[in-house]
Amino acid sequence: MDKLLNIWHTSGLYQMQPGQAVMMAVGMLLLYLAIKRNFEPLLLIPIGFGGILANIPGAGLAEAGGILYMFYSVGIETGAFPLIIFMGVGAMTDFGPLLANPKTLFLGAAAQFGIFVTLLGAVGLSALGIMDFSLADAAAIGIIGGADGPTSIYVASKLAPDLLGAIAVASYSYMALVPMIQPPIMRALTTEKERQIKMVQLRPVGKVEKVVFPLLLLLLVAIMLPDAAPLLGMFCFGNLMRESGVVDRLSDTTQNALINVVTIFLGLAVGSKLSADKFLDFTTLGILCLGMVAFAIGTASGVIMAKVMNKLTGGGINPLIGSAGVSAVPMAARVSNKVGLEANNQNFLLMHAMGPNVAGVIGSAVAAGIMINYVSGGG
Repeated sequence: MDKLLNIWHTSGLYQMQPGQAVMMAVGMLLLYLAIKRNFEPLLLIPIGFGGILANIPGAGLAEAGGILYMFYSVGIETGAFPLIIFMGVGAMTDFGPLLANPKTLFLGAAAQFGIFVTLLGAVGLSALGIMDFSLADAAAIGIIGGADGPTSIYVASKLAPDLLGAIAVASYSYMALVPMIQPPIMRALTTEKERQIKMVQLRPVGKVEKVVFPLLLLLLVAIMLPDAAPLLGMFCFGNLMRESGVVDRLSDTTQNALINVVTIFLGLAVGSKLSADKFLDFTTLGILCLGMVAFAIGTASGVIMAKVMNKLTGGGINPLIGSAGVSAVPMAARVSNKVGLEANNQNFLLMHAMGPNVAGVIGSAVAAGIMINYVSGGG
């Protein structure tokens, strides 16, 4: 009888806490969204499964010595995974749409507005005594508005390592849920007529332009803002491998095997922070709410800027592509295209939306450099 009681007392069912059950249900929900609804399965499947593993009572997978803890310590705390991911994203990125229509840089810049508004909001909440965020914490939280997981993790590791888990979960969750979050905002800010605007075909972009651009971008930004160099450096290096045409093996590895391996480990590591003791607290919920506000403002800012540009240029710019100014590549561009097709089944906006989408990646990296430089410099 004592042995049976001992087995029962050491079982996961006996040790299960309500919070763990809730977070396991959240993990299951993420898996459902990934498998059934096809919401960014590359992100949500490892994050959701990691969340389930982290909340198995008594297993200790997310605690010191556990496999998820090791993934987190090695890849996220050091900042290695975000930089490797950025290199892979660079290798998969085509700057052609941006170079063919440089005006879309303004859309990428406008979509970063949510970052700075949320920073001020977090500081304001702290001043009112509602939350307790330092300026560094507020800067790290604001970056969530760029919808760029690697950038958010990198900034948090530099400025607010104690909030890194919550920020990583918030950032990747909103990236994965772009197809749910953005369309209502886009429809609310545009008319049916605006959503039906067809854009002219982009001009062809030559190889020389594509090779020179990442080098020029890196040198200009790094000289002006060295704190942005790690992120942009990896991004531009990956892109140069792609466009040079002489290191196809390296480019292929970076675009496929390397980024896939790192995505698996990064997703599981982010999921490890879905453990009930770390996630179900007031600070984390505050970060999630602020991150949602940042992302919504970023999306709205991009759409509004595109509407303004459409008026100033006499038409021809579909405001829907402004929402792609957040740097969730290529998810946001696909959403712009999908909403455009709903309004006009001959309205193909994907390549047009890739311009602001790529500009958003650059913009979020620059914003990250500004945050790190300002907060570190200001003490």
